[in-house]
Amino acid sequence: MDPHIKATTLGANHSPLTDLVVNALRERILSGGMPPGERLVEGKLSEELGVSRMPVREALRQLAAEGLVTIEPRRGASVTSFSPQQMRELVEVRATLEGLNAKLAAQRHDDQQIAEMERILEEGTRVSQSGADDAVMLMMNQRFHDALGSIAANSILQDIMRSLRDRTALLFAPINRSRGPQNWDEHAAILRAVINGDAELASLLAMRHVYNAAQMEP
Repeated sequence: MDPHIKATTLGANHSPLTDLVVNALRERILSGGMPPGERLVEGKLSEELGVSRMPVREALRQLAAEGLVTIEPRRGASVTSFSPQQMRELVEVRATLEGLNAKLAAQRHDDQQIAEMERILEEGTRVSQSGADDAVMLMMNQRFHDALGSIAANSILQDIMRSLRDRTALLFAPINRSRGPQNWDEHAAILRAVINGDAELASLLAMRHVYNAAQMEP
């Protein structure tokens, strides 16, 4: 059995099965446990997760809607892979929107929100230096960006960013394993600009952070 699957099967949990399967597969994909292009066979996954094929099928459809899975006639489902041009386009869009997100946060923050961001930054920095596994690092990174989005207070932007972050995480997962502490140094610089109310610097640093994470030049 894959090491990313816990000993207790999802079929033994009483929460909605499709949601559980979606979360389990999403975590494995975004942590790099299922690389781009890997086939996702319903029968194999249902056996590993301890569920019937139906919630697996529904989960794959949901992940396909999110852009993490590709479903093709006669070939079935696989983890989405991107061409170099698609990678560039995704990074360009995410960098632009992360810049807007940080700019709005610098304009709208308050002391309580900043205190929460500082707690997340402290925890994320500690975790990144401890050699935590990919799933933990992914969760901490999402917490930081979600908190920054809460400060930016633009619900339309956050809806767009939530989907885009999952899709671009497929690109960043292999790189981020080796740059955890660097990610959090960059997060710290973004937060300092937000605290200082420097909207233009916060935007620039957030955009640069995305390109660094993708190992691309702007």
